[in-house]
Amino acid sequence: MAEDTPSPAAKPASDVSPRGSSPKSPPKPTSTSPRVGENPTTTFVADTIEPDTDPVGETSSDGGYDTDADSHASTSISSGVRDYAFENSRRYHSFQEGRYQFPNDEPEQEREDMKHAMIINLCNKKLHFAPLKNPQQVLDIGTGTGIWAVDMGDLYPEAQVLGIDLSPIQPSWVPPNVRFVVDDAEAEWLHPPETFDYIHIRHMTSSIRDWPKLVSQAYRVLKPGGWIELQELRFVLECDDGTVQDDNEVLNFLNNIKKGLAAFNVDLLGMRKNKQNVEEAGFVNVEEKVLKVPLGVWPRDPRMKTIGLYNRSVIYDGLHGIAMGPLTRGLKWTPEEVELYLVGVRKTLMTSNQHGYIPFHIVTAQKPL
Repeated sequence: MAEDTPSPAAKPASDVSPRGSSPKSPPKPTSTSPRVGENPTTTFVADTIEPDTDPVGETSSDGGYDTDADSHASTSISSGVRDYAFENSRRYHSFQEGRYQFPNDEPEQEREDMKHAMIINLCNKKLHFAPLKNPQQVLDIGTGTGIWAVDMGDLYPEAQVLGIDLSPIQPSWVPPNVRFVVDDAEAEWLHPPETFDYIHIRHMTSSIRDWPKLVSQAYRVLKPGGWIELQELRFVLECDDGTVQDDNEVLNFLNNIKKGLAAFNVDLLGMRKNKQNVEEAGFVNVEEKVLKVPLGVWPRDPRMKTIGLYNRSVIYDGLHGIAMGPLTRGLKWTPEEVELYLVGVRKTLMTSNQHGYIPFHIVTAQKPL
């Protein structure tokens, strides 16, 4: 087992309600070069993030934070989907076992809810960017803990919100207009044509094998005039001031996760073509925004500093769960090799002199009337 490693000094979870709603107000911390190895293909709409010249309380290591539907495949909760699989001290889904390479246990659920809080703050409290007008039928693909679906049900009480996921980890107490189904989004959809007004797809780039097929199925079940929205992190480490070098451990980590997922025919960066995919599927009024998600508390702007704290905590807390599946199953590393490897990644995450960020792509498109 690797030696004990430093943990983040703060965790932005005090205003987060796991599997409930997004934070009411993010906590305040007390305290142009293209991305490495890849040329940008999309124009950023975000301004340059100014680094803080005197980040309060930031050192190379911190202490005090102890972490480490209707389809042929849909099923009811009572049919055995709760007979979870366990591997390397983590719990995984049993329905379509092995289809998704990441855990679904409580630590992972808390991390996913923190990621939701991060994105909502990044998007200025917006649950969506598509110009919706009184949607009646909403579909959330890869709903996870169901936190976005629950928030959407609260925002649009007249709408019926359906969330689908491989894992039955959603809460029991939800708004009456929200329901969940255990299903595989890449199976054939048996929803009737023109069923939904809005389809939301977020944080799926680490699991989708065939984006064009997914988008095509969404097109079929959307009503004329309905909207699709795809929100995905592009897991590369960008930098505008040259402070992130090619030998950065986080960059190396992301590359290894990409290689591990490739063994399962998943392209971690396949979401780069989502704008092209929706255009080729027949959608119109296609728009793409790219926002910057800082990694760490290096930004000068207080809001971006908070978002960076979320992002660092999301990755730091999730390193074990993120790494174990792709690296042991995909790259055939031993669990011990993974643990030792993560020591260096954790140390790099806690440095404040590298001004990296992860791009967040938002694609909205409308089915023609």
